[in-house]
Amino acid sequence: MRYIRYASIAIFAVALILIALANREFVTVEMMPVEIARLAALTPAFDVPLFVVMFGGVLAGLVLGFIWEWIREAGERAAAARQTREIQRLRAEIKRLKGEKHQGKDDVLALLDGVG
Repeated sequence: MRYIRYASIAIFAVALILIALANREFVTVEMMPVEIARLAALTPAFDVPLFVVMFGGVLAGLVLGFIWEWIREAGERAAAARQTREIQRLRAEIKRLKGEKHQGKDDVLALLDGVG
């Protein structure tokens, strides 16, 4: 199983390298639309290889998706935490009630009653 994982990682790495080599020409990336940049008297633009733009877009999409999903599942995590606290409270109550039930009884009979 480990070899399959390493082979998959190697194939993925080779694919990324091939994509980067095929898309290494430089493109101009402008941070603002031209009209707004003229109004602000700022023209932030960078010349970067195309594969950097492509991989950056994929990475930004993954990060935004992870953040979106984390926010979406906040209610489910809170409900799970509430259920965990309730289970712990009920277990403590069961333990206390079992102790009260066997109070004043013979220890052997209490042990036998606890097994069944």
